[in-house]
Amino acid sequence: MARIDDFQQARDLAAQELASQNIHDLARRAGFEVVAEKSLRVSFLGRIYRISFPDFLFSDDGDATAAVPLQEQVLILHYLQKCQPELKGRWVAYREIPGAGFYFGAFVKRAIDPLKKVFGKNAALLKQAAAKLSAAPIDTGNAGFRLDILPYAPIQIILWEGDDEFAPEANILFDASVGEYLSPEDAAWLASLPVYRLMALAR
Repeated sequence: MARIDDFQQARDLAAQELASQNIHDLARRAGFEVVAEKSLRVSFLGRIYRISFPDFLFSDDGDATAAVPLQEQVLILHYLQKCQPELKGRWVAYREIPGAGFYFGAFVKRAIDPLKKVFGKNAALLKQAAAKLSAAPIDTGNAGFRLDILPYAPIQIILWEGDDEFAPEANILFDASVGEYLSPEDAAWLASLPVYRLMALAR
């Protein structure tokens, strides 16, 4: 499929650009760990990924036979390209990310709608799944928590439970720095990938 080809091309281009950089500079800026001077290691949604350097091949430290999804590889490599080790400490909605208006429909379809469909009438189930990812609860909505997808890429997921009268509502917020290192499309993936993982954990 063309979409998979697009992801593969994006992965390869990012890897080529990153190969010229210093592994220790990359790790320091991104909050990753350097392993044996030849790979990077990072926690990502409950899994530990090892990334070889300088070819940037991904593996799962906990299961050598498990494939690392291409979308996750692209997101991590794009994060490595531009991330900075500082947060603004201010939460923004997706629409507030520069240029995100064009992708808003995709963001809702990928992240908000699945979140409401699976957890909209069962906030307790969302809390249970979030706990498996060591998410930090926040005092917002019927279920709310902060999840550090990558060391300097946190999000907040908030759900207001629905009932017979009112439809469920949900929102996903980002640190205001996100637009400085991720494109609007990548930010949509930053929000949707944890939703998919939460859905899998809730099964």
